[in-house]
Amino acid sequence: MASSASIPQLKKLSIFINISFLFLLCLSLITTYLHPNNLDLPTPKSNSISSANILSEDIKSVNGCKDLHQHADYKSRCLYVKTHTGCNPKGYIHYLKIFYCSLGNFPILGHAAVLLWLIVLFYLLGNTAANYFCSSLESLSNILKLSPTIAGVTLLSLGNGASDVFSSIVAFTKSADGDVGLNSVLGGAFFVSSIVVGVISILISPHQVSVDEASFVRDVIFFLFSLSSLLAIIVIGRINLWGSLSFLAIYFVYVGTVSVSQIYKRNKNLAASKSLPVVQSFDDLADGTASIPLLGYVDDDKPVSNANLKTGLHDDQEQNYWFFYLGKLIYILELPLYLPRRLTIPVVSEERWSKPYAVISVALAPMLLAALCNTQREDLSSRGKLVTYMTAVLIGLILSNLAYVTTNKCSPPKECLFPWLVGGFLMSVAWTYITAEELVGLLESYGNILGISPSILGLTVLAWGNSLNDLIANATMAVKGGTDGAQIAISGCYAGPMFNTLVGVGTSLVLSSWFEYPSSYVIPTDHSLYETIGFLMGGLLWALVILPKKGMKLDRYMGSGLVAIYLCFLFVRLARLLFF
Repeated sequence: MASSASIPQLKKLSIFINISFLFLLCLSLITTYLHPNNLDLPTPKSNSISSANILSEDIKSVNGCKDLHQHADYKSRCLYVKTHTGCNPKGYIHYLKIFYCSLGNFPILGHAAVLLWLIVLFYLLGNTAANYFCSSLESLSNILKLSPTIAGVTLLSLGNGASDVFSSIVAFTKSADGDVGLNSVLGGAFFVSSIVVGVISILISPHQVSVDEASFVRDVIFFLFSLSSLLAIIVIGRINLWGSLSFLAIYFVYVGTVSVSQIYKRNKNLAASKSLPVVQSFDDLADGTASIPLLGYVDDDKPVSNANLKTGLHDDQEQNYWFFYLGKLIYILELPLYLPRRLTIPVVSEERWSKPYAVISVALAPMLLAALCNTQREDLSSRGKLVTYMTAVLIGLILSNLAYVTTNKCSPPKECLFPWLVGGFLMSVAWTYITAEELVGLLESYGNILGISPSILGLTVLAWGNSLNDLIANATMAVKGGTDGAQIAISGCYAGPMFNTLVGVGTSLVLSSWFEYPSSYVIPTDHSLYETIGFLMGGLLWALVILPKKGMKLDRYMGSGLVAIYLCFLFVRLARLLFF
């Protein structure tokens, strides 16, 4: 739970992101107005490929957009991205056309706009997971009466790793660069298991905190086995549907092992100890001695209400007016990114209940799903799309009328709560998928702009962005939570990446091999994956050897080693990028 002092900082971030979004929206409208037809055809120049040559290229080329930088000026590049299907966007926005056609005269502004939009997408991805996705998961866990241990290794990991999982699925299913998904997941796993664990070890080194050896060894060994299995798949170069299902099943074996070990530990504690149980590992969450939210911060997404802003103000009338209008301004600034999700994701939590929002959300949610389905099916006719939209409108009208009749204004529904939670979960998944799809498309386009492989951006930018929350939340938990907090943080640093690897990559492989069935799915060729997996397994082996020798105490020696391994990996990749 974030402290009260941190809430204004979260609000400032939310306002900055929304202002950035409004700026980008205005920039897009201005450039569209100034360049309604983008650019005229360029005049052939001696130092660039002529227009005739460009237009005569095979637009069905399998080389993607790799020849973009063979053109010297932005006008010829604009024509290239407009006429070459390999440059078509993987998401919903044609970034290359905007960069070269609309902002071709202002490259610095183009780079700034791309980076700003990247920040907005990362915020949307994390904020949707924190404030909508995880809320639905927690409530579903309570209704389904899942064991806290099972909920911890499944729903907790899914909540924290939603961005990685959906980014991986999008990269495999929506683009030709499945290696972006692999690099993103493996890069995030490497970052969390080395940098995050290393930082935690260095920060709590003076406190001589120990972690549970059995849980640590179990998690690391399962993670090593998962990486070994993935390495074997990459070496073979192809995988069928049954192989994909087997890889995904490794995580369910892990869940079963955690459950068995937790039951054994509970029975042993009950038989051997008369004292109150203490949290010794991530598994002991089942004993009810700790309650950890799915993500380590509070809901900072909901706009500040005027009533909350006026609380605690002085009686001075002028100051009241000042804060009142300031509250109005903040409320308006937070609406652009808040309102679309609030109007399409059903929310039934006690503190965020609103009957008007609930009725509108169940009416608009089917329409958003229909739009998403239509964009995923390129071969669907116009009549088929119209039928899909009309069906969604009819379903929305029926659901909104039912919601209006069966709910009251003061509190969320107490009965038939399951359909509401499932609806909130599905719409959270839809928004997360849409954002992840756009994020992957942006990274692929920016990779083409910079002239580097998109997999490098997946390994670094996408992995770091998705793992930043793990660094902040786990480090804070370890420092402020004492021995219990350190144990839970360390366990999360291994259980989370393992979930992303097995479930994220596993689900992606299952879907990809399903589309190729009965043939096998060909794994994207990327020899740098061997380096990534090798360094990642090296970091895990370092921790597995050093920590038991140190009596399971987290110290600077172990943390510095993990950080050094990650920095060596970055140096090798950077050297390969610059000199080879």
